[in-house]
Amino acid sequence: MAMFSLTRRALGKTAAAAVAVAVAMPRTPARAADDKKVLRFIAQSDLRVLDPIWTTAYITRNHGYMVFDTLFAIDAEFAPQPQMVGDHAISPDKLTYRFKLRDGLVFHDGSPVRGADCVASIKRWMARDGLGQSLKPVIDEMTPDGDKAFAIKLKEPFPLLLDGLGKASSLALFVMPERLASTDPFQQVTEMVGSGPFKFVKEEFEPGHRVVYVKNTDYVPRKEPPSWASGGKVVKVDRVEWLYIPDAMTKATALNNGEADWWENPPSDVLPVLTANPDIAVVPDNPMGQMTMVRFNHLLPPFDNPKMRQAVMMVADQADFMRTLVGDPKNWKICASFFTCGGPMANDAGSEALTGKRDFEKAKQLIKDAGYKGERIVVLDAVDQPNPHVQALVAYDLLQRLGLN
Repeated sequence: MAMFSLTRRALGKTAAAAVAVAVAMPRTPARAADDKKVLRFIAQSDLRVLDPIWTTAYITRNHGYMVFDTLFAIDAEFAPQPQMVGDHAISPDKLTYRFKLRDGLVFHDGSPVRGADCVASIKRWMARDGLGQSLKPVIDEMTPDGDKAFAIKLKEPFPLLLDGLGKASSLALFVMPERLASTDPFQQVTEMVGSGPFKFVKEEFEPGHRVVYVKNTDYVPRKEPPSWASGGKVVKVDRVEWLYIPDAMTKATALNNGEADWWENPPSDVLPVLTANPDIAVVPDNPMGQMTMVRFNHLLPPFDNPKMRQAVMMVADQADFMRTLVGDPKNWKICASFFTCGGPMANDAGSEALTGKRDFEKAKQLIKDAGYKGERIVVLDAVDQPNPHVQALVAYDLLQRLGLN
């Protein structure tokens, strides 16, 4: 499914790619206010959690990219590229990795980024992230090597090590000072001190309304051109304001009236209203689109029974979800691969459960065979997020049509 951003055209050309990666690679020229270049951005949801390893919510991940930086970053070809790292070497047996940080890395509190900060940040990340948890038991030793370097020695080869250090999805590995990275992974950090392209303005943070970031004038971008999450993060605005506006039509009005410059994820039903404005551009903000899922809680009845899950899969039609969620068929496609279609790991093996004929009668018989006795089913609905909310409504209707409670 393709996701869209709405941006105002008539703002000059002073800040295309305000940050090369944070918040899905902005394409929006900035608006001048009080002699400063300010970008007003309508975020996908309300930023409530600031610790980037505390939640898988993308709003927190995006916040992390504003404030922090990563050791590696994934490029447009899905390959990890050095970001904070300057040079690195891998031993022939693939068991020893040595990393040297590039010059110019400074935290927002003025302290230099050290190898010890990187090691502490990796350890905290490994306690929370799935890939990190797979990596942790393979590590034999991880130590700083002087002020600007560190080394990782493995018990056995781990081919996805660099991918993990640069992952761009939920729970990305953001580097913070050792004093913060030493915080218990199951307690949130209390300060937002990174080395990224923007500084978080704590005094202006208003949960439920606004998040403010200002340009980090000490940030030294890489020399390479941007390539998805990798390359130089060249900041061309002085200030970014994330606005949280719950109502879709109020967001549309703000964009139409020039009170906002960019809307991250407009729902499909408001696109016709906004595309009529020649000053507003509707552009995909992710060429891969976004793969959306409905997930069973298979730990509890009734979906701890495989027959119940099979019954729902037998009648679930991806097109029903996509038509309701996105609308225009040119903006979405069916994808039965567990890994995102179009990506290097896409595979349709076992996809027959989603692509075969939809059969309600057979599904109802499976439910009967499973011994379902009307146990109550709860559908979680993130009403403040347009896309999950629509999915929940379609899923609820589907379960009702199957005769489930």
